[in-house]
Amino acid sequence: MTARPKLAVWKFASCDGCQLSLLDCEDELLAVAGAVEIANFPEASSAIVEGPYDLSLVEGSITTPHDAERILAVRKQSKFLVTIGACATAGGIQALRNFADVKDFVAAVYASPQYIDTLATSTPISAHIPVDYELHGCPINKAQLVEVISAFLAGRKPAVPAHSVCIECKQRGSVCVMVQGTPCLGPVTHAGCGAICPAYRRGCYGCYGPMETPNMPALARGWRELGADGRDIRRALRSFNAWAEPFRKESAAHDD
Repeated sequence: MTARPKLAVWKFASCDGCQLSLLDCEDELLAVAGAVEIANFPEASSAIVEGPYDLSLVEGSITTPHDAERILAVRKQSKFLVTIGACATAGGIQALRNFADVKDFVAAVYASPQYIDTLATSTPISAHIPVDYELHGCPINKAQLVEVISAFLAGRKPAVPAHSVCIECKQRGSVCVMVQGTPCLGPVTHAGCGAICPAYRRGCYGCYGPMETPNMPALARGWRELGADGRDIRRALRSFNAWAEPFRKESAAHDD
């Protein structure tokens, strides 16, 4: 009998939402569980099978010296490693620390800051080790996750769309909210959410991070034409994917 590929799921600085996306797969999860051996997934089971692992899914960013060492060990025992979610691919909401002095935050939050051992930055996994694939989202799209797992099991490239949220708006027949006067990050944001917010006449918040070729200056000009100022643009770009390079560079261009 041929051994099934070993799947491991790892958590770093994050909220666990992307791991839960795998558990939310319901019927699809049964097919995944039948195709792989879920060898290391503390969110789902306390049983742990030792590596090496054929595929590792990594959630969360690197924020402590301990995690900076631990991710090296994860990479060493993983044949393929895929990062999932905004924290793992772009540093997450916690990367807002990167724009200020983390010591000030620690002093404001903790009564005894001398006991806190943290890094000055929150960085994506790819800043520390080679990554085989990045799946964006906050949280990730469960259908895209199943596709990525299936692709690696089959030895092919994942078929995850590279276009912007604008295409998803057109696919569901939603009228462009920017045409109606609402600032929106959809033109520069990676597809995957199904354009939920624009469907309810709200601007996209950029949950899935920058698309492959975002025209950030053009978006900023469009926002200004709608009445947004530099502070509005900077705050919109500094959220879940603040440390993703296109968002980071454009937000810095609007610093006071």
